[in-house]
Amino acid sequence: MSMLTTPQWRNDDELFKLCREGLFSAVIGDVMDLVGRTHQFLSPRIQPLRDDMILVGRAMPVLEADDHGGEGPGRVNNLFNGPFGLMLRALDDLQRNEIYICTGASPDYALWGELMSTCAQNRGAAGAIVDGYSRDTRGILQIGFPVFSYGRFAQDQRPRGKVIDFRCTIQMGAVTVRPGDILFGDLDGVCVIPREIEKEVIEAAWHKAHGEKRVFEAIKGGMGAQAAWDKFGIL
Repeated sequence: MSMLTTPQWRNDDELFKLCREGLFSAVIGDVMDLVGRTHQFLSPRIQPLRDDMILVGRAMPVLEADDHGGEGPGRVNNLFNGPFGLMLRALDDLQRNEIYICTGASPDYALWGELMSTCAQNRGAAGAIVDGYSRDTRGILQIGFPVFSYGRFAQDQRPRGKVIDFRCTIQMGAVTVRPGDILFGDLDGVCVIPREIEKEVIEAAWHKAHGEKRVFEAIKGGMGAQAAWDKFGIL
């Protein structure tokens, strides 16, 4: 595909392949700023378990809550009478190219692990993003499932928290995440692309990424920063 060609895609498989091969979080974030969406990056605490992990797919938001009341029987809300709340149902509901993205819990226990990664991978999911810690790191890295978290912490969620909803709108810091929004993550962060503007953002990010390659070559060849900006409008 030439640098001047507008990217085309027919389905999510083609779209996400294009994103993985040609885009990165910084250029997507720059375009989001230009269209007035200036709060689309998740917390910088959320990082990939391995530096080369790239994550792109559609959000399957999950809401977790702290719960230290045990598993019943006898809980007023029957949801709390079993382990993990709705977590197992949420995992089984994952679809191809979706990303399990979870928030709502205190950062006192792990929200993701190896068995969850295996279940999600079997469903064709694209990865997981948790607003907290993950565990079973060696196992996750061995199967190569993209996981973004605060880092590594083994303490289990079962006696400490439960999933209380999924496929719901969630809030992570200043960012609203809705079912079906595109998530793009790499070593520099995770950016949320609202579904209603995904086409214009991805097309603009593609052109900006290719424009930056021309600027890089010009500066590498000796062009000054101001001259590069005046010529390309990119830096």
